[in-house]
Amino acid sequence: MLARARSVALIGVDAVPVDVEVDVSPGLPAFTVVGLPDQAVSEARERVRAAVRNAGLPFPAARITVNLAPADLRKEGPLYDLPIALGVLAAQGLLPAGALAGILAAGELALDGSLRPIAGAVNLALLASQLELPALLPDGNAQEAALIEGLTVYGARSLLDAAQHLSGRTPLPPTAPPVVGEPDASFLDLADLKGQSAARRALEIAVAGGHNLLLVGSPGSGKTMLARRAPGLLPPLARAEALEVTRIHSAAGLLTARGGLNLAPPYRAPHHTVSDAGLIGGGGVPRPGEVSLAHRGVLFLDEFPEFSRKALETLRQPLEDGTVTISRARATVQYPARFQLIAAMNPCPCGHHGDPEKACSCSVAERLRYASRISGPLLDRIDLVVKVPRLSVEELSRAPEPEASAAVRERVRRARERMLERQGGRNTDLAGQALRRHAPLSAGPEAFLHAAARQLNLTGRGYDRVLRVARTSADLSGSEDIREVHLAEAVGYRPRDLH
Repeated sequence: MLARARSVALIGVDAVPVDVEVDVSPGLPAFTVVGLPDQAVSEARERVRAAVRNAGLPFPAARITVNLAPADLRKEGPLYDLPIALGVLAAQGLLPAGALAGILAAGELALDGSLRPIAGAVNLALLASQLELPALLPDGNAQEAALIEGLTVYGARSLLDAAQHLSGRTPLPPTAPPVVGEPDASFLDLADLKGQSAARRALEIAVAGGHNLLLVGSPGSGKTMLARRAPGLLPPLARAEALEVTRIHSAAGLLTARGGLNLAPPYRAPHHTVSDAGLIGGGGVPRPGEVSLAHRGVLFLDEFPEFSRKALETLRQPLEDGTVTISRARATVQYPARFQLIAAMNPCPCGHHGDPEKACSCSVAERLRYASRISGPLLDRIDLVVKVPRLSVEELSRAPEPEASAAVRERVRRARERMLERQGGRNTDLAGQALRRHAPLSAGPEAFLHAAARQLNLTGRGYDRVLRVARTSADLSGSEDIREVHLAEAVGYRPRDLH
């Protein structure tokens, strides 16, 4: 007898439908899974056999063939355990044949028949909503799947619960949508950092407009302290943006522990030993990298030149396009990667070049080699470079009381509102004719920018980035017009040679 269940496969962050066909025929007992399964899918045979028996349900002593269609699409992970087991039961006549056709099912089975959470529940839920089908998932995934408005989600604790629900004997209650809470307010505060007014101003501009920022200074100057306080300045994500972020984190398997819709922009800070695949995404089985996990948020790279040259160069395309395309022999996947880069580095290998208190021990050649680890094309994609000097104890004691994050966050919020009202997005997203339309210059400021461009030998990309930063500076000051003072501030932050 033949039974069909419906499930999904993940391609990047997108879910595509998969038909799980189960045939139980007379013959020598055998259990075969076809349809381009990976090792985890092939091992479902043993998990399904043990789970069905330990759930107190009959397992046929017959020839079982499972086909995962379409057969030319690679199937990965343990999410097919539940639909395969339900198909085996339906093929024996223990479940109504039509019950499986009207639901999208996925879940990993333990040997005792209980269900374990899977990665990609939000992605599955989005597909189920498009197909107008309810979703049957492990209880641990039900809350995150219920984030999708209008979708009916059933959470089962075990295979037996799922079977009794589909047979109509003990229906499962639909999972109530989770209450979307406020963003986590436990951020580090700028009030902890005294002095560094120029760096604080650069951070405010960067966060308000979504610009890329590089902090350069001696060890102990406060670069990392400053960067770690960036999340506390970011406004909450809109629901559509939060759903984008949640979908990526769900595909990466990072939501099973906490679930829910997180309105706080992500903040990722990988160690400098991260591989290029870990940073940009990919691997034998493509997975989202740090740049995608930081989508709509901040990617902080401390000790910037210590990252491998290959890993850093992979940032160039997503910094420009906001997406990552990973091509493999079997498939090509695309991940969103519209993140804000904040990086920190020392001025030289010893860290004391230009320090008034400690002499630098590096030779000119060593400093040049160190600075050359950041390529010109990558540096050209950074909007603001600011020097963070190390302050003495006396300077710190004389510094005025620092402004708290709440006040800065309010200015950032007002600036973002101006951007949304004017062009519907952040200034860093402006390009081409949209940039010229929303950041027009009068004769005086335009002449100033042209002169600065000639003097600094700006590229076309650099010219546009200065204009975007000036637009953000004007928004923070409440000015609709971009003036020379805004352009001068933007030009002052423009990257130059790092040595």
